Amino acid sequence: MTSKAETQRLSLFPLAGAILFPRMHLPLHIFEGRYRALVSDAMARDRRIGMVQPRDAKEPPALYDIGCVGHIIHVQALEDGRFNLLLEGVARFRITGERTVTTPFRQVDAILGILPDDDTEPLTPVMRAALEEESRRFAQRRGYAIDWDAVSRLDDEALVNGMAQAVPFDVASKQALVEAPTVTDRASLMIDFMQFTGAGDDGGTLQ
Repeated sequence: MTSKAETQRLSLFPLAGAILFPRMHLPLHIFEGRYRALVSDAMARDRRIGMVQPRDAKEPPALYDIGCVGHIIHVQALEDGRFNLLLEGVARFRITGERTVTTPFRQVDAILGILPDDDTEPLTPVMRAALEEESRRFAQRRGYAIDWDAVSRLDDEALVNGMAQAVPFDVASKQALVEAPTVTDRASLMIDFMQFTGAGDDGGTLQ
């Protein structure tokens, strides 16, 4: 079931490789002046930041259309003006237009509720088993130390979305995960991406 769509103004933090999903958490260390201003503005308003990936390395970069709103649930203001934040995902959004603003950070109009962020359909047992098996292979190839007992206790949403945020795929692959409509769609992509990196560890394009 998809939430009712609504248009809002969002202040953006474009960051390659940093994706967020509803109900998931993302820690951030904010040190650039323009994004320190963004945090100060968000704290004075609604504590919300739009996380989105840049399409390129230009300045300012072109942006992907779809990202996720994060609500600041914890903030640590450091003495030198930097911030440590913890965001909690609220809803995915689609950018409809960029505003002309005087702030050092970018602001857009965006539609929230355009994707099924309240999807609670569980993975099939076959899909869950395939995802865990491919994850073990991926972690072994990369030398990652994983508490697999803890992984097995995660619900499907936490497992799939947590992996999507954490696994070091390239920007385009991360964006495909952000845009996947459902948890099942995302799990299927995760399996494909991990298999691809396994086949291409001697020269694959996914980091």
